[in-house]
Amino acid sequence: MVKLRINSSVATGLLVIQTVFLLVLYSRQGIHLSDTDGKERVHLLILSSWRSGSSFVGQIFSQHPDVFYLMEPAWHVWVTMYQNSATVLHMAVRDLIRSVFLCDMSVFDSYMPKERNVSHLFQWATSRALCTLPACKFFPRDEITNDMACKTLCGKYPFDNVERACNLYSHVVIKEVRFFDLKVLYPLLTDPSLNLKILHLVRDPRAVAKSREQSKKALKRDNGIVLNTNGTKVDDGKYQVIQEICRSHVQIYETAAYKAPSFLKDRYMLVRYEDVVQDPLREISKMYKFAELKPTSKLEKWIYNITHGRSSGNQKEAFSITSRNAVNVSQAWRKVLSFEKVKMIQNVCKGAMNMLGYQTVDSEKEQKDLNHEVVLPRRQYQFSWS
Repeated sequence: MVKLRINSSVATGLLVIQTVFLLVLYSRQGIHLSDTDGKERVHLLILSSWRSGSSFVGQIFSQHPDVFYLMEPAWHVWVTMYQNSATVLHMAVRDLIRSVFLCDMSVFDSYMPKERNVSHLFQWATSRALCTLPACKFFPRDEITNDMACKTLCGKYPFDNVERACNLYSHVVIKEVRFFDLKVLYPLLTDPSLNLKILHLVRDPRAVAKSREQSKKALKRDNGIVLNTNGTKVDDGKYQVIQEICRSHVQIYETAAYKAPSFLKDRYMLVRYEDVVQDPLREISKMYKFAELKPTSKLEKWIYNITHGRSSGNQKEAFSITSRNAVNVSQAWRKVLSFEKVKMIQNVCKGAMNMLGYQTVDSEKEQKDLNHEVVLPRRQYQFSWS
């Protein structure tokens, strides 16, 4: 047997050649190393609730070329373990989220069939990273994608592509609606393997209720988990789920703003959907800065177009992101909901509305009068925007 000995200079030379080869290969495939290479990877959790504009905010991050994004991966936990309560499922959801942040997709072994492809992931096509190189060969990495084209061309790729793609990005962003207590996330915030930031997105509960009415059927199973009905689906006609959501927003915000441990400093940001739609580029610039991302001209153009369309946003598809007039969408509840329903929502969400700057209306006339302001400017009440 002949033993080959390679001295250090030769080894270094081989390493350089290998690195150059990979760079050329990535370049030809449209894969570009991020501007943040060499820095600590950023993990961002968009923490929100159903029908709060979180799919839109998720897309703002998903379409960024430095971001690997997944939408609500904990859906798989809730579908598999639907007879439990949200509180009981917190730990399983947290463990899954941690694994995804670390690009360890074997965590889905417990929730998916052994033979699977990319399309087994919930709402996978909302992730630009799974619709472009290297996960899918049809689109370059910096492409602004849409889910229809992605579903047509990219769904049959092997599931291993999810982990392979995730490891190439400087930012991993997850949008999730299945946490109701900020303290559940403390182990992730103190985990030395993570660099976690939390973007807490809220929306006027009356607008949330109006939007939930359009997606009643899709939300019944989740309602049952929130209300701990042992697997029974629930139509939230009495706004019990809305009440739980409002309580969770109060708990999360109070904990972060007034009782925050030192490890949460500079790692929590509260965002109101209404502020985003009023001035999208300004607010999104703040969110990008918080997440240590830089906007691109292509993204800014896309954001403007998606928030300045003519549509009223009344489509029934629960997760559809289309061009619409975002300001009109945010006010639609004032024309659609009856005043009786508005009073019920204001009653069950009084604390959250006061804390987050949403004014109640005291009559149908005030509700219908769009000149009557119901969203307080930030300067008019105590508000932490760390």
